[in-house]
Amino acid sequence: MKATPLLGWYRALAIATGVALLVFCGFIVAKYAFDTGAEITTYVAMLHGYLYLGYFVVTFLLGQKLKWPLGRMIFTLAAGCIPFASFVAERAVVRDAAALVPAEQAPETAGV
Repeated sequence: MKATPLLGWYRALAIATGVALLVFCGFIVAKYAFDTGAEITTYVAMLHGYLYLGYFVVTFLLGQKLKWPLGRMIFTLAAGCIPFASFVAERAVVRDAAALVPAEQAPETAGV
């Protein structure tokens, strides 16, 4: 059971942003170390930027809903622009959100 639909959006955007950032880092290395792929690097950077904007908004809304402290909010927001950090943050957020979800209650019996 999900704590909120934002958690699903957060997971998808955290993974997509992390992958886009790693691809972008690869293109940066290719651009500056091997002098190739300069034009495509711009498009990959824009893709990561648009994904990060979505990640930022969804993470902020999720943090507000789950009442995160300011330090946690800042780390989780910054994780989208630090290589591999979005994957680590995603696992931590999902683990903590699962702990906040109350156990499923047994259905009420009618007419007893």
